[in-house]
Amino acid sequence: MNNKGLFALILTHLFVLSSLSISFGQSSPKPFVYGDLLPDAPELAARGEYSVGVQTLDLINPNQIDILNYGKGGDSLYNRPLKVEIWYPATANSNELISYDEVMGQNGSPTRPLIPFTFLGRATRNAKSANSSAPFPLVIVSHGYTGSRYLMTYLTENLASKGYVVVAIDHTEATFRDAAGFQSTLLNRSLDDLFVLNEIARLGNEEGSFLKGVVNADNTALIGYSMGGYGAVNVAGAGYSPQAVQLFTGMTGGSKALLRRSVGNPEFEASIDPRIKVIVAFAPWGMQRGVWNAEGLAGIKIPSLFIAGSKDDISGYEEGTKAIYEGAVNSERYLLTYIDARHNTAPNPPPAEALELGRPIDEYLRYADSVWDMRRINNINQHFVTAFLGYYLKGNEDYKSYMDVNANPEKKEWPGFKPRTTVGLELDHQSPKN
Repeated sequence: MNNKGLFALILTHLFVLSSLSISFGQSSPKPFVYGDLLPDAPELAARGEYSVGVQTLDLINPNQIDILNYGKGGDSLYNRPLKVEIWYPATANSNELISYDEVMGQNGSPTRPLIPFTFLGRATRNAKSANSSAPFPLVIVSHGYTGSRYLMTYLTENLASKGYVVVAIDHTEATFRDAAGFQSTLLNRSLDDLFVLNEIARLGNEEGSFLKGVVNADNTALIGYSMGGYGAVNVAGAGYSPQAVQLFTGMTGGSKALLRRSVGNPEFEASIDPRIKVIVAFAPWGMQRGVWNAEGLAGIKIPSLFIAGSKDDISGYEEGTKAIYEGAVNSERYLLTYIDARHNTAPNPPPAEALELGRPIDEYLRYADSVWDMRRINNINQHFVTAFLGYYLKGNEDYKSYMDVNANPEKKEWPGFKPRTTVGLELDHQSPKN
């Protein structure tokens, strides 16, 4: 071999060794977990001071109306199972990764079979709860139809890290795994919310429960998305309209069961629970279908944050979420609008499995928006929900300024946002009329 060839061989070996050295010297990149911060994330999107624990509980609500079997004889009652996931401040490693088991698809659909998948979060399973001088406020989270208790982990984990006990419900007969007749969702959504509130209050006082002394159910927020928003608006005081009851009666072949949740009904009025201090309703469904009238919406008397896309083609915007916001005349209320976004203003981003070639596009569209980056929507939601709950649920005055985004409308520089990052957003605010 001549000198030129030898020199080339030496250079090749040096390059290989150098590459190996770089490869072994670098650690693998940190995975992006739902809810992690993008560079343009607003200030309050960041996690709080607490590590996060998580546990799963199976609850039973006895002797509920079995509306899916209405008119088939018997007493039409059943013991309604509800699985809940509970995130809470904990004494664990805050950076620990956890894997959640989920499915995509639609129960009973021949074109959308159920496909299991996993995704990562940042929490510790069954961790010991954190010590605190006072119990933490409760946040109940209600998914859409269909969905699951894991649909908004970017928000549930985030809020737990900020000193809340967050309970997300798997609404039976409305999840990916068990979706059934829509009449079950229409009837049970608000009833599930109230039952879970009572159960968590009970567990907060029960010896041996991991929630004993940890949760303050007397200071509760209810967060709902789509059909979860439908339930949250009702629980907040907006009784369903006679038109909604008529729709339900026709759908079920004669059941009047929704009357118990309707405007002016004494049972409904008595059920308005003073422990629920605020609601956050993402794209609440129903206004376009006449589910509420002016009298019903006037029944909302607690602070409310509504969040929607201006092109929502499921719940509607002008005649949907915005109409609910404008009609809730007795509430201190806000409307956060993602300009040109459609319905998906609340979920986690699409899982990797939804991006696979040949997958039905519905699996992608269950999570994604065609205009907005879902990770950005997640960060903005974390910011504003933190500000809203921090002020109205925890009473921390420091958070109020983050809701006042119109102090300098010409510059459109909002508190907590980096320059040039509020494009596509609107936040409106109205106080009670009296």
